[in-house]
Amino acid sequence: MIDLQYSLVIEATDDPNFFGFYSPELEGFSGAGTSIEDCLSRAREAMNEHVAILREQGLAVPTFNPNPIITVKNSQQIAPAA
Repeated sequence: MIDLQYSLVIEATDDPNFFGFYSPELEGFSGAGTSIEDCLSRAREAMNEHVAILREQGLAVPTFNPNPIITVKNSQQIAPAA
């Protein structure tokens, strides 16, 4: 079972010890971790905090996703222009 309230995208980087993550469903939510597992752990905690801040500021909070998806991507290397 996925223990998240929203879907999550985890992106690898060129550094094998650094991953970024964000939720496409939760505006402004992002973070970083040292592994995929670290990103999942940090995202679980941070999503609750992010939602609480949105509520405190009177901003819209999206409905929790009953079927969140976790997507893991490789780094997107951009080739230099010729």
